[in-house]
Amino acid sequence: MSIKTILKVVLVSVVFFSCNKKEEKKSITKPNIIYILADDLGIGDVSIYNQNSKIQTPNIDQLASNGVMYTDAHTSSAVCTPTRYSILTGRYNWRTSLKQGVVSGYSKSLIQPERSTVADLLKTNGYQTAFIGKWHLGWDWNITMPDSLGLDIDNLKARPEVDFTTPIKNGPNTHGFDYSYGFCGSLDMPPYVWVENDTPTSVPTKYTKGKTKQGTWRYGLTADNFEHEQALPEITKRTVNYINEKANADKPFFVYMPLPAPHTPILPTTEFQGKSNLDNPYADFVIMVDWVVGEVTKALETKGISENTLIVFTSDNGCSPTANFKQLKTKDHNPSYEYRGTKSDIFEGGHRVPYIMSWKNKITPLKSNLLLCSTDFYATVADMLGVDLADNVAEDSFSHLPNSENPKRESIIHHSVRGEFAYRKGDWKVNFCKGSGGWSYPNTNTKKAIYDTLPAFQLYNIKEDVAETHNLQAEHPEIISEFKADLLKIINDGRSTVGEKQPNDKAGSWPQLENLNDNKI
Repeated sequence: MSIKTILKVVLVSVVFFSCNKKEEKKSITKPNIIYILADDLGIGDVSIYNQNSKIQTPNIDQLASNGVMYTDAHTSSAVCTPTRYSILTGRYNWRTSLKQGVVSGYSKSLIQPERSTVADLLKTNGYQTAFIGKWHLGWDWNITMPDSLGLDIDNLKARPEVDFTTPIKNGPNTHGFDYSYGFCGSLDMPPYVWVENDTPTSVPTKYTKGKTKQGTWRYGLTADNFEHEQALPEITKRTVNYINEKANADKPFFVYMPLPAPHTPILPTTEFQGKSNLDNPYADFVIMVDWVVGEVTKALETKGISENTLIVFTSDNGCSPTANFKQLKTKDHNPSYEYRGTKSDIFEGGHRVPYIMSWKNKITPLKSNLLLCSTDFYATVADMLGVDLADNVAEDSFSHLPNSENPKRESIIHHSVRGEFAYRKGDWKVNFCKGSGGWSYPNTNTKKAIYDTLPAFQLYNIKEDVAETHNLQAEHPEIISEFKADLLKIINDGRSTVGEKQPNDKAGSWPQLENLNDNKI
């Protein structure tokens, strides 16, 4: 049986098309949707993805066993903020003003007010929508005094003064969520304040700082009701409560549940400490993330709605070096599995992630090698609902519903923490940069005498060389030329899907694009 034939049965119960393609779709299924986004979880940390994993994740594995387990899924970026943008908007993150890095806990909203999100789409189509967890896309605090050192609010060291007695603006509630509860930045970025429906739940009066290397968080204002160690349990409890409240409602619900784990600060609670037997808190924290998934699925079972709920589970990028790869290697565990690199990198280990879609008794279990990007969630949901998207919406999103009449993804653009590009089509991948493009060796901090000798581009056959060890750029300059032209067209067209050309957001300099144009093959 061909893979095309197999894929046609994967999600057949999700949406039913009429025999006459010109007629309106006769029956649209609207399941509840829960999107669980782990933070810095490596593909090799999920035991069903890594036969050699020394960390066991039975609840995540169960989702994969009951659904579609994608093995060629990627985030649009190798770091946090950009990937989150792509999930919610269906648009490549580098089209925004953020060309590299991430936003801070004080940054303004990266999502423009007029930009449609998947929450907007679902809300318009009759869903109750909720965000519970880590936002890290910026929102507009009421800043009353700039940073005393004159640092821009996007600088991770900036500490402006904020009036926490007033509501925020341009947060989750602005971007399609009926209910929201979470914090603005990462769990290691101040201010450490829970915000519920645009309103800070407490005015921070104290300062805290993490005390260990893996359990560190930056020094900053902290509310009395904000405990870093209890952030993951709090998000879990709130999500379970939301499921319980909405289980019997007339409308279906959508929960976007971005977790702050296993990202730093790595803080497994007492009952999980030492549970991995790997002498590493990161491994224990991964097990705690698996527990979260179990709590969510248990709540669905208890309420009798598991067969009417689609669950998506994935990670926002690869595993961070803070996990201590060197120590984990002594235990024969590799968070990046067989792939090169870590979070931040243009190499596969930076952005190839676990991606699971599970719908109990509705999705035929399957392991799929379909090429996916984190941008694709938007178009998949739209396809499921039978909604046609405007040209200025989800410009880089491809549906992966098997019976879709829309084109499938044939290529993908990768992006590193330093804003470097890679382009993949078929078995070939070109990294348009020297070294890792991120934190792994070799990088811009490598000795100049070594770094300057590296080729400007790298070409790998991903099918035959998943570890990206054999650079074939000298043997196939024609592939690099073709891929460079493809990449530049997608950048300049403002979209990778079919439709009218769209503008990229206005920004200052874009050195990575300038370098791409300047470097000759």
